[in-house]
Amino acid sequence: MSTVAPAPRAPEFDVGAELHAPELYQPQEGTVAYVATLDDIGPREIAFYREHGYIAVREAFTPTEVEAARDGLVDLIMGKNPDFEGITFEAAAKTILPTLSPEQRQDAVRKAWHFVNFEPRLKAISHHPKLLSVVRTLIGDREPYMFQDMALVKPPRLGREKPWHQDHAYFDYPLGTPVVGVWIALDAATVENGCMQLLPGRHREGPIVHFQRRDWQICDNVIMGTRSVAAPLPPGGMLLFDGLLPHGTPHNSSANRRRALQFHYAPDGITKTTPEERMKHFGSEGKNVSC
Repeated sequence: MSTVAPAPRAPEFDVGAELHAPELYQPQEGTVAYVATLDDIGPREIAFYREHGYIAVREAFTPTEVEAARDGLVDLIMGKNPDFEGITFEAAAKTILPTLSPEQRQDAVRKAWHFVNFEPRLKAISHHPKLLSVVRTLIGDREPYMFQDMALVKPPRLGREKPWHQDHAYFDYPLGTPVVGVWIALDAATVENGCMQLLPGRHREGPIVHFQRRDWQICDNVIMGTRSVAAPLPPGGMLLFDGLLPHGTPHNSSANRRRALQFHYAPDGITKTTPEERMKHFGSEGKNVSC
């Protein structure tokens, strides 16, 4: 008895968007405050996180761990696991994708999703014991549950902005649930290639109304002209940040790749709320607010 193989799924493309206004990303002099390693995070750093909404770590992972994670991501992009379909390509690459070599396809990818069960090297870094120990403390000494995994890729020149937003606005967790984002640089993340920019302390102001414009985002006129703080990181560097901390990443204007992993954690066992309840806090249209 013969079977017919299913047709391959068509590549998924991210929607296009205009280039952001330069005034949306104006980092002030200096950068974020760093600690050297995960072992250096103690009570003082936890207090800093509560006050400012983030911890930046220069050397969270070893070169060997970073290389393994990077190789795992590249293998997924190259299609070495045929069961994995969680790749989104840059809209700007849509017309040229059929002409690209496998190596060139790396620079046409915007995101990879839901990969930890397909790639053990990426699962290993998301469940690194030292990382989970810090996250456990940040969420109130409760067992962390990783509920989202993704790779965020800004190809040279093509890699576009992720507008200013609060991550909690995307998640159906009750307001007040401690959500910790973890952003791990696989390449050097610089101001020129689109490193994270933050508004320290603004997580304590609570939810900000979001709009569907270039993305699900904070209104540009709320951010325009605000002096942000840039968070450049070497490969293996990491940011831990509160789910209500406003942050964004500008267009990659450089000739260098900027690949990063991002994971989100919440206390295990939290009952999720509904999208309607989330939108009461973060929803935009119909709130008599212009954008």
